Amino acid sequence: MCHHCVIESVKAGMLSRRNFFKGSIAAAGAAALAATAAPRPLFAQAPGKAEDLTHELWDNFPTYFGGQQFFAEQKFSFEKDTFNLYEWRISEHTGTHIDAPLHFTADGKSVAELPIDDLIAPLAIIDIRAKADKDPDAQVTPDDIQAWITANGDLPEGAVVAMLSGWGAHVATEKFRNVGDDGKTLHFPGFHVEAAQFLIEQPSVKAIAVDTLSLDHGPSPDFIVHNTWLPSGRYGIEAVANLDRLPAKGATIVVGAPKVRGGTGGPARIFAMV
Repeated sequence: MCHHCVIESVKAGMLSRRNFFKGSIAAAGAAALAATAAPRPLFAQAPGKAEDLTHELWDNFPTYFGGQQFFAEQKFSFEKDTFNLYEWRISEHTGTHIDAPLHFTADGKSVAELPIDDLIAPLAIIDIRAKADKDPDAQVTPDDIQAWITANGDLPEGAVVAMLSGWGAHVATEKFRNVGDDGKTLHFPGFHVEAAQFLIEQPSVKAIAVDTLSLDHGPSPDFIVHNTWLPSGRYGIEAVANLDRLPAKGATIVVGAPKVRGGTGGPARIFAMV
């Protein structure tokens, strides 16, 4: 065999072995990845659409105490500066927003400390619209939760449990606060403390949510639900929008919590995947 032929034969053999090892390594890597990196499902079911659960925030968005809590001052304008920029002054608990445990505790988690896994969760919607139509001070009770379980099965693991009272339809009117004849008592639905206690006994429930201004119903004199729920280490969501567009079970809520150090809560962009 000629010298040139020997060299070419050796080259061919080396390339063949190199390609074999490359293929083996790639196949082994793919097998290992498939075996160890199977993703944990984030959604209750394969999502087909998204629903926005956030009210648009404006300067006179209704607030619990009645005063304006969102202010926007324009600092630069496109006409003068070729760009627009506003400076905001805002209360943490304005618009569609989160109540962190720190809101009603001395040293609970701030909004920035909420685990990311707690901000993506199956959504269970308790519909009390029939009660709220008759009584603006209606509350979610353990019986309402049991009725949901009878109709839909156990609460999903790691759920956010939301009250649908229909109050979101009133957000641009005085009925959202619904001040009574005494000029100070508010009247809108919320959770009953016994419902909060019932859900605290379900260790995986991550949060409760309402389509009103407060986790407590309007005439509550002592924020008993806040004082019971938030010290348990869970969070709340207030003034949620569009819950009526979602099924009682099967949606996954995604909570865009503001990551503000030491924050007791904050406005949030919230949506659901269905």
